[in-house]
Amino acid sequence: MSRSKQARAREFSPAARKEIISRDQRECIFCKLQYEMEGADWLAVEVKSIMHYIPRSQGGLGIPENGAVGCQWHHDMMDNGNRGKREEMLNIFREYLKKHYPGWDKKKLVYDKWEFLKGEVS
Repeated sequence: MSRSKQARAREFSPAARKEIISRDQRECIFCKLQYEMEGADWLAVEVKSIMHYIPRSQGGLGIPENGAVGCQWHHDMMDNGNRGKREEMLNIFREYLKKHYPGWDKKKLVYDKWEFLKGEVS
């Protein structure tokens, strides 16, 4: 069964993943800052994935401007709100993305089914 256009737009394509991994030099953006490492499990720090700034569940697109490399330790901490650090982590994540993408705009990171009509309606 084929996935919907929206589902595909929320996944990081192989090209987007490659760009993110290259930009972040294969390192977790939080580990680079030594952010909240106390009690970190060595394996959770070694396992890396691509994190969404705007989650897929909220329509977050699978584009480099919405993603970064994160280790499992920090990804879980951010996604699950462990330790009450979610807002602080999102602020760090946002500033990281803004540094790499001048003109970065949170509104452009969410899937919009009707985006193609916006330029046509007067």
